[in-house]
Amino acid sequence: MNDPAGRLPPRNWPPLLMFAITLGIALTVVPWYGIVHGYALAAWVAFAVLLSVTELSITCGYHRLFSHAAYQAHPALKAVFLLFGAMALQNSALIWSAGHRVHHRFIDDPERDPYCARRGFWFSHIGWMLRNYPSGDPDLKYVRELQNDPLVAFQHRHYLALAVGMNLGLPLLLGWAFGDIVGMILLAGVLRLVISHHLTFCINSLAHIVGTRPYTTENTARDNGVVALLTFGEGYHNFHHQFAHDYRNGVRWWQWDPSKWLINALHWAGLAKNLKRVPWFKIRRAMLETQFRRANQELARQVSSPRSDELRQRVAEEYERFSKAVTTWTMLREQSVADAKRALVDRWEKSHLPSRLKALEEGLHEQYRRMQLLAAQLGIARV
Repeated sequence: MNDPAGRLPPRNWPPLLMFAITLGIALTVVPWYGIVHGYALAAWVAFAVLLSVTELSITCGYHRLFSHAAYQAHPALKAVFLLFGAMALQNSALIWSAGHRVHHRFIDDPERDPYCARRGFWFSHIGWMLRNYPSGDPDLKYVRELQNDPLVAFQHRHYLALAVGMNLGLPLLLGWAFGDIVGMILLAGVLRLVISHHLTFCINSLAHIVGTRPYTTENTARDNGVVALLTFGEGYHNFHHQFAHDYRNGVRWWQWDPSKWLINALHWAGLAKNLKRVPWFKIRRAMLETQFRRANQELARQVSSPRSDELRQRVAEEYERFSKAVTTWTMLREQSVADAKRALVDRWEKSHLPSRLKALEEGLHEQYRRMQLLAAQLGIARV
């Protein structure tokens, strides 16, 4: 925050100059060179490939692997993520993860959330990096296990050299190999970097301002399909903030989440393991809890409505069924875990417990549909 006198914190010159210079080149020199000289096909291919690889190194690596430990990765895969994560020029994985964990821990707190969306679009998108706000100071106590990771520690110690080498050295090498050094630097270097930055920044800004909140209304995070399309699946942000340790963001089969698909492919290839998934019952429970909260809020506003008593009774009955289902599911899960630990589950229970749990999940699915109809009758928009 600003100091009591209303003065802004001092400017953070390294990122400010970097963002300004790269954006200026992307808006002026890149189109000018294209019009006057044109770009080789190899430069466009390198632009697309490097943009994808650097973005996936942030989504699958910095975010889902290092920040949330949503799965475990082979050292070779971690090295790739750290190398191309440095090319994304968003700081070391250690610093990035420290800030992101603080964001989750203190989401929407203007004093402690580094890129708090309640401070406005500009601040959450890029402004938080342009000045030395106290909330942006990395707190490494939240990433102690990453400090003990030799690969993460190596990247952190040599981040500047890796970042310069990947952002300047690699485009130069590709330009020399394909005979278009300037074109390769402009497309695969500068334009790729600017677009990568602002796509990632949209997750902190747009995905906290525009979209739906089906899983929780307790924070500003939103599911935004357009942002997901642009960020390799990271736009399903409401789900992510409710279930941060799930390796998926787009949990539905039809949701665009290439990062999830890549992690699955790496799992099949033996490069990733222990993928964390939230049970579907918990996901549906969160969605129903959100529906009940909205329904009760709307009923409180419709005290004088002719149908309010009838609808209130129906919501109460649905909530009673919901509470019983949650209690039963919790009991069965505890029983299954306890029996498995004692290795006392006989053949009947091995087949019976999963079927009972599945039946509860299906019942919650049907109840979710009924609550959608009730929400429509109450005039609740999908928000």
